[in-house]
Amino acid sequence: MDKIAVHFGAGNIGRGFVAQFLHESGYEVVFADVSEDLIGALQSQTSYRVHEIGEGARDHVVDGYRALNSATHEDEVVAAVASADLVTTAVGARILRFVAPVIARGLAARPAGAAPLAVIACENAIGGTTMLADHVRDLDAAAADRAIFADCAIDRIVPEQHGGLDVTIEAFSEWVVDRRPFHGAEPEIAGVTWVDDLRPFIERKLFTVNTAHAAAAYHGRDRGWVQIREALATPELQAEVRAVLAETKALLVAKHGFGDDEQQAYIEKTLTRISNPDLPDTCERVGRGPLRKLSRHERFIGPAAELAERGQPAWNLLNAVGAALRFDVPEDAESVELQALLASGESAASIAETITGLEPSHPLFPHVTEVVQLRLDR
Repeated sequence: MDKIAVHFGAGNIGRGFVAQFLHESGYEVVFADVSEDLIGALQSQTSYRVHEIGEGARDHVVDGYRALNSATHEDEVVAAVASADLVTTAVGARILRFVAPVIARGLAARPAGAAPLAVIACENAIGGTTMLADHVRDLDAAAADRAIFADCAIDRIVPEQHGGLDVTIEAFSEWVVDRRPFHGAEPEIAGVTWVDDLRPFIERKLFTVNTAHAAAAYHGRDRGWVQIREALATPELQAEVRAVLAETKALLVAKHGFGDDEQQAYIEKTLTRISNPDLPDTCERVGRGPLRKLSRHERFIGPAAELAERGQPAWNLLNAVGAALRFDVPEDAESVELQALLASGESAASIAETITGLEPSHPLFPHVTEVVQLRLDR
């Protein structure tokens, strides 16, 4: 392999989604992660297997990779970035600021005259690569100018795994990347769809797949269900999730021009995917990180705010927010933080502003405050 891709984040998405396609594209994948256990496991094995489930499924062997601990061997990661053709991430949007210094150093160390480094952050967030670019630019503007940063939208369900490097994952995948920063010279990456306007695809995925998954998780756990598929098999809960998706559908159709039938088909495909009995997932795992999921531009408040701005209802999205506020899992740090905030004695309005980032003048704010107050009154 004569192409090098440095990938930050050796977790299940990194190994089972991004690295699989990079490997198929002929890249030598260099994993960078701070987990000594993960890096040690990768270094101790020459390959791992990606096992797909669902229509069109097949197994993939990923080999020929390297693995570096970015905490203890940062200079080696910097050197890898300096010689790479592509950098990708799957670390979580909040962690991007911690990988930015290594990327900035690597960019600064690239040989004079080297081609710009393509950087694509594969995160479950709107504008993840732009966030990373801003962090790099704040550290070293000249280094940032030596890269091409392209936002993307990713969609592939990875259920809870049970140890080892092999990854079980759904066969369906969507990796959509903004082609405009490359001016016609996009890197060759298997599985990627290049588009001129990324936002409709990002928001369709975030406000359908992520919204549905999280709504099923919070409503499901609220009713004592363990598995997502079991929760969605109950007519009452599925009706609640469908009601949420009817609201996001109204927004997506009006805002981005998706056809009504087209978006409904996407909803049906989504519900089938997250209910797949061969990809079991728990309400607890999917619901983890409630503070991020309840933030301003995420899967509930994002579409609800835009609907409110358009004078349209978002009661079912707010109902899901109420279920999220009841997500109490001591093993999840954000859940603990959320429940501590709710028990702090602060006013419902103050808590609503802290959690959602909405301004008090926003038309959705009084309704969110009401949902928080209902939680406080329990």
